[in-house]
Amino acid sequence: MAATAGLRAVIAGCLEAIVHQGASLDRELEAARLRVAVVRDQGFLQECVYGTLRFVFGLRFQLQTLLGRPLRKRDAVLECLLLSGLYQLRHMSVPPHAVVDQSVAACKELDRAWATGLVNGVLRNAERQAPALGAIPATLLEASWNHPLWFIERLRAAWPADWAAVLAAGNAHPPLALRVNLMRGSAADYAARLQALGITAQPVAAAPACLVLEKPVRVAELPDFDAGAVSVQDAAAQLAAPLLDVQPGARVLDACAAPGGKSMHLLELLAGNCDLQALDISAERLKAVAASGQRLGLACRITPGDAAEPASWWDGVPFERILLDAPCSGSGVIRRHPDIKIHRQTADLTQLQSTQHKLLERLWPTLQPGGKLLYVTCSVLPSENDDILLAFHAGREDCRVLPLAVTWGRATGYGRQILSGENDMDGFYFGLLQKRPDV
Repeated sequence: MAATAGLRAVIAGCLEAIVHQGASLDRELEAARLRVAVVRDQGFLQECVYGTLRFVFGLRFQLQTLLGRPLRKRDAVLECLLLSGLYQLRHMSVPPHAVVDQSVAACKELDRAWATGLVNGVLRNAERQAPALGAIPATLLEASWNHPLWFIERLRAAWPADWAAVLAAGNAHPPLALRVNLMRGSAADYAARLQALGITAQPVAAAPACLVLEKPVRVAELPDFDAGAVSVQDAAAQLAAPLLDVQPGARVLDACAAPGGKSMHLLELLAGNCDLQALDISAERLKAVAASGQRLGLACRITPGDAAEPASWWDGVPFERILLDAPCSGSGVIRRHPDIKIHRQTADLTQLQSTQHKLLERLWPTLQPGGKLLYVTCSVLPSENDDILLAFHAGREDCRVLPLAVTWGRATGYGRQILSGENDMDGFYFGLLQKRPDV
């Protein structure tokens, strides 16, 4: 789409679907990209959408200050046009006159020609009043920290010395982390290949296959990406597979496998010598697992099914290892999925906790005596982590909690927690359980 006004209209429409209709950021952004032909404009689209969502609470406070009274619900797309305009003025190096002029012109693209004067006045005032608008009172927790109040309160209670750092990490740009396929060569060798192309990457001590790029690039620029030399995966997510200590030829279940990053990592560690069943309730999302396997040259049994209903997919042969990457709030990956800030509500946690406990209960009988189950979430909330394992372990004679002999993260009662931003990693929790062979 050549017209800058049209590009800003696409941005506003994308944000309106996410913020006001509950649509998925990934899905809406992908659809929006199809309407933007120029690669540079696609980058602008992504930065505006992600950035506006990252700072949506503060931007809304500023917009309310400028408007005096809220817009009508039927004009929600105008609110999103103004929010994205405020983001560009405050957080991007876009000339203010371009932000104002093209946002005004976008009103016609959005069938809101009557609002040109309003948009012009609001954005010009925002430019003139920038210092005052930026001084958000610290007592307005949502606006000043740009996270929902319920999450801020739970985080402060759980991590009183770390909550501010976690929130700051949630507002930051995440790094591009790679998992080098060690079947094809070492991380050091791949880093040298990147360096030859002018791409600087740093290793991660906790994750031997991981490289973190100094500046993100498109996957098309990564050497032999299509040939399976490397995958995109955060360093924290790469810590899961080694914790299972899978032996060659073992029978393994990845219970909530899509999109398949941890499944593929397990297979890479064993050079494909593993009887891995990749299970997921979403047949659509399992397509990503199949695509990754094809790109990497690795095979597993891909099974659509509900992990909480083993009778529908389990053949009765016990697994030696189970990886349960449980559905959760995603509170540890907000920096990668800023729509979590507006989509996730405190009421969701009760349902998620019920699901997490149910999955453990239903999968436990499929684990062979002596076998191990790794419970993983991308959450920083104890109610989804230690509390779940405590409730499951209590009174269960055939279950013991195994210590994790690692130095990364921090020890909790039942596992290990990485808080968002620690060593520039996503927030993840890991707990390892073993079924006692003697009970």
